[in-house]
Amino acid sequence: MLRKTLGVSFIIIVLLGITFLFLPDYSQNAFLHLTANIDDYEIFENRTVAASNPQAWAISAQYNQYEMGQTYQEILESYETTAFLIVKDTAIFYEKYFLGYDEEAISNSFSAAKSIVSLLIGIAIDEGKIKSVFEPVSEYLESFKEGDKSEVTIKDVLTMSSGIDWNEAYMSPFSKTTEAYYGHDLKKLVDELKMDGEPAQEFAYKSINTQILAEILEAATGQSVSDYATNRLWRKIGAEHDALWSLDRAGGMEKAFCCFNSTARDFARIGQLVLNNGEWNGEQVVPEDYIKVATQPAKLFGSEKELTYYGYQWWILNYEGKQIPYARGILGQYVFVLKDKNAVVVRLGKSRSKLYTSNHPDDVYEYVEAAYELLK
Repeated sequence: MLRKTLGVSFIIIVLLGITFLFLPDYSQNAFLHLTANIDDYEIFENRTVAASNPQAWAISAQYNQYEMGQTYQEILESYETTAFLIVKDTAIFYEKYFLGYDEEAISNSFSAAKSIVSLLIGIAIDEGKIKSVFEPVSEYLESFKEGDKSEVTIKDVLTMSSGIDWNEAYMSPFSKTTEAYYGHDLKKLVDELKMDGEPAQEFAYKSINTQILAEILEAATGQSVSDYATNRLWRKIGAEHDALWSLDRAGGMEKAFCCFNSTARDFARIGQLVLNNGEWNGEQVVPEDYIKVATQPAKLFGSEKELTYYGYQWWILNYEGKQIPYARGILGQYVFVLKDKNAVVVRLGKSRSKLYTSNHPDDVYEYVEAAYELLK
C-alpha cells in the first residue's frame, strides 16, 4: 500500500514538473517567487541611478525627541513596517527602522515609482523634449499611430484614463501585470496593447500606462529612463545613495511602473521636491506649474468628472480639509507631502491594509494621523 501511494505521489510530482516547464517563463517565475517582495531587486537585472552629488540631510534639534503613541507603534508593527521617517523644515525630525533595515537599506518602491516617472515627464516638457501633455502618444511610439490608440494623449496616460485594455491583476500568475513584473520584454507588451474604451472618459488604474510614459521618455530624450533620472533628477536633489531601477532583462527596459529601489532618506527627497514646488537649492528641477497640476485633482477631457483622488501619477488624500499628494506602492510604500506642516513623511514596509476608504488604503490615514500627532 505504501509503495502504491509513493508511486502515485511520484507520478503527480512528475506531471506537475512537466506542466511547469510548459508555462510561460513569467508564470514560472511567479510560482517560484510566490509574491512580490521589497528586496526583489536581488532577483532582477538593474540599472543604476547614480548619486553623484550627495547632500546629507540636516538633523533637526528635535530629532526623535517625541515618542509615537503605542497605538501607532502597534499599527507600524502589524503592517511589517521597515522605515518611518519625517523630514520637517528640510531636516530629519523623526526616524525609526524595523525588521533589520536601517538608513542605508534600499527597498522596492513598487508603484511609488509612477510618481517619479511623472516628475521626469515634467522635466522633459520643460526641456522641450516633449511639447506638452496634450500631445498624442503616437508622436513618440510607432505602435500608437494606427487605429483607436492614435487618439490617446500623454495626459490620458498620466491620469490613468487612456482606455487601454489591461488586466491589473496582481495575484494571478497568468495576468499581464505578472508578465510585466516577471517577464523579459516590456516593449513588446506595449506594442501589443489594444483599446477597451475611449480615452479621457474614465479613471482605470493600469500599470501599463506608466510603462508607456517611460517609453515616451526614452524616445523623447534618447536616454534610458535611469540615465535621464540620474542627470535630471537624482543628482540635482542631492541623493546620498545610488538607486537601482530594475529591468526586464540585462540591458533592457526599466520596470517604470514599479521598481525604483532606494533608501527612506532618499525617497524623502522626492517628497521634498514636490513640497518645494519643484525647486531644490535655488534650482528649478521640475517646473512649478507642472508640480501644481500633477498634484491636484485631474480633470478628464472627455467628461465633466474630476478625479478628487488622483493627479498625474500622484495620489491625492483629502484629509481633514487638506489635500495631501502622495506616492503609493502596493506593499505600503508611501511618500506623503504635508504642506501645512512643511513636512514629508516616508513609510516603507512589507504590507498594507486590504480595506479602502475613498480610494485609499486605510493604513494611509493611520500613518498621516501618526505624523500629525508627532508634528504637533
